[in-house]
Amino acid sequence: MKVIVEKPTDEKLKQLDVSSWGIWECEPSTFEWHYDDRETCYLLEGKVTVKTKDQEIHLEKGDLGIFSKDLDCTWIVHEKVKKHYRFG
Repeated sequence: MKVIVEKPTDEKLKQLDVSSWGIWECEPSTFEWHYDDRETCYLLEGKVTVKTKDQEIHLEKGDLGIFSKDLDCTWIVHEKVKKHYRFG
């Protein structure tokens, strides 16, 4: 299971229609998470580290993250996160 992180262009954000996705916020914390479905998210603010069995990924404002279905991981939220997200 993988996590992919990229810095999307404005064109890609428009193409994905990111502004229509749901919004999720989280204060600094650490928690375990399991993805029942694939998630794509775009960080509006904050900094996080996501640890999986095989990876340690860092995301911050402006990053687009893609999380595989059935992924188990630990989220370490360093700075309050606000993100757009969608499943599927």
